[in-house]
Amino acid sequence: MRKRNYLSMSAALAVAGALIVSAPASASPNPLADPAAQTAQTPLERQVLPQSDGWASAGAGTTGGSAAEAANVFDVSTKAELLAAFAAAGTQPKIVRVHGTIDANTAPDGSALTCENYAAGAGYHLEQYLQDFDPATYGRSEEPAGPQESARRVAAANQAKSIRWDIPSNTTIVGATAESSITGAALRVNGATNVIVRNLTVRDSADCFPAWDPTDGAEGNWNSEYDLLQVINKATHVWIDHSAFTDAPNLDSEQPEYFGRPYQVHDGAVDVTNGSDLVTMSFNRFSDHDKLLLIGSTDSPTRGDPGKLRVTIHHNVFENVGQRAPRVRFGQVDVYNNHFIGTEDSTVPFEYFLGAGFDSHLYAEANAFTLPAGVDAADTIRRFKGTSITTVANAVNGKITDLRAEYNAAAAPADQLAADTAWTPTLRTQVHPAQAVPALLQKSTGPIFTAGGNL
Repeated sequence: MRKRNYLSMSAALAVAGALIVSAPASASPNPLADPAAQTAQTPLERQVLPQSDGWASAGAGTTGGSAAEAANVFDVSTKAELLAAFAAAGTQPKIVRVHGTIDANTAPDGSALTCENYAAGAGYHLEQYLQDFDPATYGRSEEPAGPQESARRVAAANQAKSIRWDIPSNTTIVGATAESSITGAALRVNGATNVIVRNLTVRDSADCFPAWDPTDGAEGNWNSEYDLLQVINKATHVWIDHSAFTDAPNLDSEQPEYFGRPYQVHDGAVDVTNGSDLVTMSFNRFSDHDKLLLIGSTDSPTRGDPGKLRVTIHHNVFENVGQRAPRVRFGQVDVYNNHFIGTEDSTVPFEYFLGAGFDSHLYAEANAFTLPAGVDAADTIRRFKGTSITTVANAVNGKITDLRAEYNAAAAPADQLAADTAWTPTLRTQVHPAQAVPALLQKSTGPIFTAGGNL
């Protein structure tokens, strides 16, 4: 783990962001003292979420590790260095700059860890697991129990110890260049507050040991454990910006089927659950992934979700994705100026984009939907016990379309969605016309920042 004094970003920083505010020359140079002082010359890792930029800007705002002392600025290029940086200095402000690709599936000495390594000593063997729980002999009325299920759990715990990493409070983690990435990890903001994730590709948090549940649905399902990034357990004030989330190149569509069901090794992209609150996701690219953004994981209020799960999702691109962009329970979720792209030859089966779940308050405005033949405007919405949704000035293939009206026209009477009059978003940057969104976001989402020299 290397500590360096940070250098100024190149002029390319000004091109990317749409989120950088200029300030008069007399303004304070400390963005914590005066966020309006933040300019294109403010190094990426020292930037804070601008005022009024989504739910994460509410209250004290989100500043991450922008105030870190020089001793708490870490340049990392290995798993060991990254975890040491997370552990250093407690919850004091810290900056972690990722160089190159960091692989979660590595041992302390840097050697590769495989699924076989995690299973070694546990006694788990997929072939035996499939034999023991074949529905033709085991049935479909009970969840798996027995030696192979116990062994699977031990092997899964071994993998979790290696790949599940918690980002501490008051931290900014950024990619040093647009090529910086973390692969195989299940990142979490777990009960922490004031976290910024920027300019980073997070990919392929593949579960080596998916669990078979014959009681999940009419035909059973394989369920995987890990999200690319979880915001969980009352985490607050999280800004996720100019990052990419993808399964590529290890797509679920390339996995086999067992018991007639896909052997799915990935779960969510970015999930916000268990009473977490005040999150802004901006200028990210979500691609080649099935389950995207789950806001609220259960219909039960016992996890502290009512009144929480306030999330803003703006100026993101969703391409070759399946569902949950987002799916919402309880929360007030503002979805505007995103581009949802369906493809003719999708490798991820499309189900829907906007999911109205139990007691959800989803406000979708000025988004662009590029849909292929066979996918209608009505297909963009799905109801999961929700009763209302707001859709305003969205465009489908360049034409302003009332998405809720299209959905209701195709839905059964029991599945109709009313207009949600409970709230109107106020914490927003500029709202662009929906027809302008595809061109606006064509080259401005995902990791695009590159520094000259050593960042």
